[in-house]
Amino acid sequence: MESKFKLPTETVELPSKGLIYPEDHPLANGTVEMKYMTAREEDILTNQNYIKKGTVIDKLLQSLITSDISYDDLLVGDKNAIMIAARILSYGKDYDFNLGNGLQSVDLSLFENKEVDESLYTRGQNEFTFQLPTTDNVVTFKLLTHGDEKKIEQEVKGLQKINKDNITEATTRLKHMITSINGSSEKKDIREFVDYGLLAKDARALREEYVRVSPDIDLTVTYEDVDGVDREAALPIGINFFWPDA
Repeated sequence: MESKFKLPTETVELPSKGLIYPEDHPLANGTVEMKYMTAREEDILTNQNYIKKGTVIDKLLQSLITSDISYDDLLVGDKNAIMIAARILSYGKDYDFNLGNGLQSVDLSLFENKEVDESLYTRGQNEFTFQLPTTDNVVTFKLLTHGDEKKIEQEVKGLQKINKDNITEATTRLKHMITSINGSSEKKDIREFVDYGLLAKDARALREEYVRVSPDIDLTVTYEDVDGVDREAALPIGINFFWPDA
């Protein structure tokens, strides 16, 4: 139901610039419109059911996005940028976290989208070709969306119900990421290749290529460790990211 109260909104620039979405997709313009947080969103943040399921941040972002999009279609890197924007709009740009030699502080507004080589992309297509360096097998792969991540999580949980010691997240992710192997896009061939034909060296190289071509927001922070040495790490997203008073 449309609100009769006028709420301020902001336009968020997506790291992908919309290049990887189909040209007729609402995300192809490379932006998302978001509203400021209200008391209703604070109810979402304290919803114990969402917290227990690990879906609280996704529920929050879905509530804040005013653009007419399917949340499941968002690339993971674009979702990360929306999360940072939501935190800034809701509670400000200053974020304190514990890392290394104690309490650190960062200005979230200084984080920038990762520089990407646009020549790597064919507008409207989410598929990339990579020749594995050790075996010379040729794979095509896609960048994962929020919807893909949900499917991966569900599959991993299902396999663990069958065997609780069965840790399959790495291979399951590859099976959803790879779209063809040596010209075959049959799921059976892809799954068989990941399980029995993908060398660890090639899997690592493929993951590195995935990161190289993935649009995202650069969340690298510099901090001082216990020995006083400056180090780099990914920004820790702690409980106080959306709960500053926690």
